[in-house]
Amino acid sequence: MTVRLSDDSKPRVPRPGVRTATVRDVAKVAGVSVATVSRVLNGKSSVAEELREKVERASAQLSFTPHAAARALATQRFSTVGAVVPTLEEVNFSLGVSALQRRLNAAGYTLLLASSNYDAQEEIRQVSALLAHGVAGMMLVGARHSDEVYRLLAAKGVPFVNTWVLDDEHPSVGFDNYAIGQALANYLMDLGHRDFGVIAQQSPQSDRAAKRVAGIRAALAARGLPEPRQQLIGESHKIVDGQLAFQALMETPRRPTAVICGTDSLAFGALVQAQAMGVSVPGDVSITGINDAEFAEHLTPPLTTVRLEAGVVGARAADHLLARIGGQAVANSTQIPFTLVVRGSTAAPRQRA
Repeated sequence: MTVRLSDDSKPRVPRPGVRTATVRDVAKVAGVSVATVSRVLNGKSSVAEELREKVERASAQLSFTPHAAARALATQRFSTVGAVVPTLEEVNFSLGVSALQRRLNAAGYTLLLASSNYDAQEEIRQVSALLAHGVAGMMLVGARHSDEVYRLLAAKGVPFVNTWVLDDEHPSVGFDNYAIGQALANYLMDLGHRDFGVIAQQSPQSDRAAKRVAGIRAALAARGLPEPRQQLIGESHKIVDGQLAFQALMETPRRPTAVICGTDSLAFGALVQAQAMGVSVPGDVSITGINDAEFAEHLTPPLTTVRLEAGVVGARAADHLLARIGGQAVANSTQIPFTLVVRGSTAAPRQRA
């Protein structure tokens, strides 16, 4: 194949696929200085309209897209917000992130998302990586983060908000998890239950679960009842974990008549295992969940649970961050209400011999 070189004196446009156009390429095609291109791209008003049009035409001709991080550094305006969640396997976290992203997108921001997999060291790495990308703000889940995470955020001066919890020390948008535990225990005690089991996440992985268990204990203690028998699991929220934990509770010398599960998925597992063991729900044991996942009302029997508005958490977190990024006053803590949804998986206990 023969290649003919043109003697055209006009600046050449870089061929697609060879390399990405740069500011220098735009300046050359537009016939202006690099400084002029930078002023146009950064929205400076001091550039003559004729020069601005030349730069814009050249940018379009070259399909030039300014490097987001470089532009942010030049203008001190960052157009991304970061979020680190413990897992994307839990549907409520996914719903919260979706609402967060919608609200941020409407305000002209892009969401950068990472998962820590319930690993404190991984969370530090992800927070550090997001900060290196120049995020304008950050959403975290829970209040229990390492000192290094808080130090990194403070060093960069990046506003952040803890979610799904109420935090006395840091900005937060979330639920009173202690009150959630109390509400479930009090409802079941009002039905007449006195023997309780709890299937929950271990405290080191989830401060939300720890608060709810503390609320359950406090409610039982207030009525003179013993602490619930606990089956604690790791970071997983899988149905099989609920199955195994429920079986362990039912194999104790005195079976509980009510089992409070930390998520609807765990409660689903408990219901499956109850059926496999020939345990009647709610005849022999009442089972509750937390979250009110979409499938909860379609289980057999339908699941009594606590509705947590995940989308509201995400939207309010976005509002909080956008206000702080914009230098506006905002409440340090925003409490999201929860709702106890009573369905067929709970009832008064049968009288024991």
